[in-house]
Amino acid sequence: MFVLLFAMAISLGLAMLVVCAVAIPARRDGRDLLTAKGEDVVSLVRDKTGSAVETAREKTGEAMGSAREKMAEVARTDEP
Repeated sequence: MFVLLFAMAISLGLAMLVVCAVAIPARRDGRDLLTAKGEDVVSLVRDKTGSAVETAREKTGEAMGSAREKMAEVARTDEP
């Protein structure tokens, strides 16, 4: 198991080095890291993720509110 984790850490480190070796000089030269299509994909993912987060907050907001009320009620009844 240790060998597997060690190999994964080495692979991750090498991947980070490659990305840095490509990205840093590109940014210094004034080039964008993504193409126009890549930028469109990223913005689409951000939009979808944002709407999913908002929907999840709406759905869980009521549950969290009622849980807070119940916990406050329990705390009040436990007080001497």
